Amino acid sequence: MNLKALRPAFVGLLLLGAGAAWLHFADKNYIYGALYHNFADIDDHLIFEQRTIHASVEPQPWPHAPKYNQLTWPSYLQEMHEDLESVAFVVIHKDSVVHEQYWQGYSNASLSNSFSMAKSVVSILIGAALRDGYIKSINQPVADFLPSFKQGDKRKITLKHLLMMSSGLNWDESYGNPLSVTTEAYYGDDLKKVIDRLEPETEPGKAFSYKSGDTQILALVLEAATGKQLSQYAEDKLWKPLGAMQNAGWSVDKPEGIEKAYCCLFSNAPDFARIGKLYLQNGIWNNDTIVDPAFVRESITPHGLPTESGEVSDFYGYQWWLLPDYKGQDIFYARGILGQYVIVIPEKELIIVRLGKERDKHINNHPGEVYIMIDAANEVIR
Repeated sequence: MNLKALRPAFVGLLLLGAGAAWLHFADKNYIYGALYHNFADIDDHLIFEQRTIHASVEPQPWPHAPKYNQLTWPSYLQEMHEDLESVAFVVIHKDSVVHEQYWQGYSNASLSNSFSMAKSVVSILIGAALRDGYIKSINQPVADFLPSFKQGDKRKITLKHLLMMSSGLNWDESYGNPLSVTTEAYYGDDLKKVIDRLEPETEPGKAFSYKSGDTQILALVLEAATGKQLSQYAEDKLWKPLGAMQNAGWSVDKPEGIEKAYCCLFSNAPDFARIGKLYLQNGIWNNDTIVDPAFVRESITPHGLPTESGEVSDFYGYQWWLLPDYKGQDIFYARGILGQYVIVIPEKELIIVRLGKERDKHINNHPGEVYIMIDAANEVIR
């Protein structure tokens, strides 16, 4: 037996064992899942535990416009769909579907990951909880709801700070680093522990810094304030009253755990469009006020905090992305990391939903395809 030849293999096994031991004792076993699955995917409902959000017992299907699927769209839009692998594209004008298109075996009932569009849903639910009286004011300290925020400078953080992405907490919004807190939140099994570890690094309310942890804390506040799981509250306030056609699902960190509120709400394009219609109608649905119009207006108004680079953030409200005065239109939208969008153009009573697998580079804080879809819709729908 050639012992010298075996030595590299033996050293490799020792290093592998040492690495596994470090991951275990450092409480980073989630990395195995991150490495195995490689990157977050729109079909991750197939790999994660999730909690069901039941559809309405009295569904409200979208009516079809007289020219349903008869419009001719510009070639640059079709190229975008091909290049970025769209799986769903739905356009609703004046409460009727004028166009819907699906690719790669997806349909109007297929579940697809919202990714960070879920942040806008959490913001809506904060507005609903205000309306319901579970929350008195967005200026309330988080400590009123979560005991772990009664310590140190965490006491200064309010719900408004979280809504504006200005908590000042040390959440690392990194998607490519397997050791980041974002990766742990996505693949790990104890979100509350992740949140409890966070510490302030800057004064809250002073600067905009996009952090998924801020949304997750808002969800914990909702759970504490309402006494309901996030999925149940979303079912009660959104899926059922808005007439959703299909059950949705929200990924949880473990079977009896909590929802990954900053991401991972799985639904379909027509049902995602309902959150756009709710805010297009100032929080009112079929004469029922779900969110006070004043909160809706605040949510889709730029909060104007400086970014970490000193730029004024005229592109963000309360967990909604904003495109003010774009070619004379004030536009707001929800978005996810792989190109998930619910885009609302109030001046035209227009809602655009796009789901897909890729996203283009940013231009002035907005992905390039956002401009493409808005321009195409304005060109075709007059």
